[in-house]
Amino acid sequence: MKPFLNLNLKNVTELEMQSIYEKIKTPYKYGPVMKMPEDLTDSPSVFFYNGKWYMYFISISKDCSISGYETHLAVSDDLLNWEKIDTIFRRNDENRWDSKQCAGYAALMNIDFGGSNTLSDIDGKYYISYLAGNSDGYEPDPLYMGLAWSSSPIKEFKRFENPILKPEDSDARENEKKTLYRSFIFEDKAKITDHKYVNVYNAKPFDDRERIFLAVSNDGENWERYGDKPVIDETIDNSDLRISGDAQIVKIDDIYVMMYFRHIPGKATYDTFACSRDLVNWTRWNGEPLVKSSEPWDNHYAHKPWVIKHNDIVYHFYCACNKDGERFIALATSQNLKA
Repeated sequence: MKPFLNLNLKNVTELEMQSIYEKIKTPYKYGPVMKMPEDLTDSPSVFFYNGKWYMYFISISKDCSISGYETHLAVSDDLLNWEKIDTIFRRNDENRWDSKQCAGYAALMNIDFGGSNTLSDIDGKYYISYLAGNSDGYEPDPLYMGLAWSSSPIKEFKRFENPILKPEDSDARENEKKTLYRSFIFEDKAKITDHKYVNVYNAKPFDDRERIFLAVSNDGENWERYGDKPVIDETIDNSDLRISGDAQIVKIDDIYVMMYFRHIPGKATYDTFACSRDLVNWTRWNGEPLVKSSEPWDNHYAHKPWVIKHNDIVYHFYCACNKDGERFIALATSQNLKA
């Protein structure tokens, strides 16, 4: 386990937080953009490649007890109209650690907000990190973190033989020893952790309350924990809060912006953000959520963000759930695209 570096960088001020909010807010809901009639869809990752927009997203059968996550690929010309074109990871009967759960997320996204929105490769390899398990059901414990690679981000991926992180690893921290969830792997050109690649992910201990952690790597394939504790632990301030999770990092000037969701059972589930200059000390936003339940079609949950900026428009893709049992990918934007 690598210790946190003490860089003594100044904290993000409230004035800077308000400025960041104005830059990333998306008050206009465009609506559903990806549905599968027989399945529940979830966790979008959107990127630009060879002149088109692509989305990785995951699905699980509405009968979750006999199902598990799979990962799909969709394409779009305009970020609004999407077509599913392939399935990247399928469940199988090989009895591997990742045979029954394989939920993939784009790795090495350019984090410059309003930048290229492309994925980087390492020596010709594009990567997907994925939530993995070998049991049927909705996120059954334990879950591991897998990695797969391809010569193209839209072609067949080859899975690594072993997880890159596990809850039973010797350097696992106390609050991540039951299950690991979604990961966001990015290249940090500033090497603020003294490592080239950073992995931000949520995990839980046996009290089932999820916090957000960091891991680091210099080659993108071999990972070790960074620090001896979570970087986001909101259970300290709110005993009702169950999940801080599904983080995505963008960078605005010298400020790292972490989009993530909060889940408070029986009260609210919504997307929010925090800001940092060193990836360790985070100032959390407690103002208006970036996305929250407000429409009949997302009146249960509005969560799990993927936020990009293109042509001066901010696009906030998220998982919408309603009280009719639907779950799908929806979109909110900084401008009213229906006008």
